[in-house]
Amino acid sequence: MPEINLCVYCGTNVGNSPAYLQAAADLGAAMATRGIGLVYGGGRLGLMGAVADAVLAGGGHVIGVIPQSLVAAEVGHLGLTKLEVADSMHSRKARMAELADGFIALAGGFGTFEELLEVLTWNQLGFIRKPVVLFDVEGFYAPLIEMFATAVSKGFVRPEHAALAQRATTADEAIALATAPAPATTPKWMDLDRTDRTL
Repeated sequence: MPEINLCVYCGTNVGNSPAYLQAAADLGAAMATRGIGLVYGGGRLGLMGAVADAVLAGGGHVIGVIPQSLVAAEVGHLGLTKLEVADSMHSRKARMAELADGFIALAGGFGTFEELLEVLTWNQLGFIRKPVVLFDVEGFYAPLIEMFATAVSKGFVRPEHAALAQRATTADEAIALATAPAPATTPKWMDLDRTDRTL
């Protein structure tokens, strides 16, 4: 096993810009060059397959974690270093987080957003302290970053918690942030700081 493993969240589609596929390939190649292992959702399609194939092509170590239902749908990648089969989506995500030292989110859909927001929440609550990076290709994550800023301005998220979602625009930058210590944080409950609260 590599000393460092990064979990990469990304789509099972490739999107409508070649830049997304290129970013996945660049990230996988850069991880392999650095001896960093990949933990991911175990699929062979889309950006998932591309990042895994790039790590493998560079001689790297890849662990996929996939629910049994998706193996049965024949989307599992059978050429990995190790493919773990989970009994549910919940156990899959928990296992991926357990194996990872940090997280990088490439472009993706609902599943990618869910996984990304979950590990941000776990960091916010202090359940884990592992860096989370948005690999922002062609401004894909700009609206989400703006939404985080809105949540801060409206008093629902602390600025230091919004800063847990670190932004990178290159594979090298994403890896550097994901392998550095996670940003410092504080308890999330802002109402406990208020002197005028009525609750």
